[in-house]
Amino acid sequence: MADESDEDVREQLKAALWYAVGKMVDEETLRRNRNVTPQFIGALTEMVWTQIENVAMDLESFSRHAGRLTITTDDVLLLARRNQDLHSIVKDFIDAHKATQVKGKSKR
Repeated sequence: MADESDEDVREQLKAALWYAVGKMVDEETLRRNRNVTPQFIGALTEMVWTQIENVAMDLESFSRHAGRLTITTDDVLLLARRNQDLHSIVKDFIDAHKATQVKGKSKR
């Protein structure tokens, strides 16, 4: 029964991803006056889904290697280490978020 529930959640997530990818592709095709096929959207969705699965497994592995049960921003930064531009964007986002949290705590 748990397997059915997991599969249902997986299918719901995949459907939500399909919808989100479809919306983004639609916006771009309108903006650029282009057309795409439903097969293109399906293939792109599958590619994104596979990438998400790979990222999730890597993040779990990094966390487990560090002896943690929780994935942290350090794991995300480690994942982005080979792409300097992405690493910088993620690091800047994390630093800005931490600064916002510090400001919020000091107001209390």
